[in-house]
Amino acid sequence: MEDILNVILMCLSAVIIILVLLQSGKSDGLSAAFTGSGDLNLFAVTKERGPEKFISRMTLVCGIVFFALVIALQIV
Repeated sequence: MEDILNVILMCLSAVIIILVLLQSGKSDGLSAAFTGSGDLNLFAVTKERGPEKFISRMTLVCGIVFFALVIALQIV
């Protein structure tokens, strides 16, 4: 049982890495905050649409499942 959960955890880790890399950048980055370049508004509301919303939701779901598996492995 523990081996199966470990394999699922490793596969889920790879999926989370891929999903995070697929997400588009939400800002100009940290360098823009120091140099003052770009329109840096930390409280700007940006709505995700289409594939961006799907990838964001899948990342959230995979993250929750990841933490649940880690806790389940500690119990087993």
